[in-house]
Amino acid sequence: MTTTEAPLSVDKPRSPSRPAARRSNFELYSWLFMRLSGVVLLFLVLGHLLIMLFLDGGVHRVNFAFVAGRWSSPFWQFWDLTMLWLAGLHGGNGLRTVINDYSRKDGTRFWLKVLLYASVLLTVGLGSFVLFTFDPNIG
Repeated sequence: MTTTEAPLSVDKPRSPSRPAARRSNFELYSWLFMRLSGVVLLFLVLGHLLIMLFLDGGVHRVNFAFVAGRWSSPFWQFWDLTMLWLAGLHGGNGLRTVINDYSRKDGTRFWLKVLLYASVLLTVGLGSFVLFTFDPNIG
């Protein structure tokens, strides 16, 4: 290449119809949350499966009395609540990323996120409500 020739250039990877997102720390924190919550969820879920499926007779013993006995302990309430919140937020954050990556129109992206946030809020809220108001003395 001689000194008079212009160097080759490559177009920017963003399409002109969708502007680049503004830079903020939210995506960094979101990325970190996914990694950390994934590691914590790995231990919580594997512990849950080990106890529920393999120890002390397996899945055949899981009934109302088993859940009532388990949730009478603050440790197991905290365990299940942490697993519920982390799974809901981890899954919601992952789906938010998918929506951002694949929805082409701003209106579609907005309504998909509204549905996502509403469903995560409903699921985590209802699960938390059940866990906190569970009465083992029903009936």
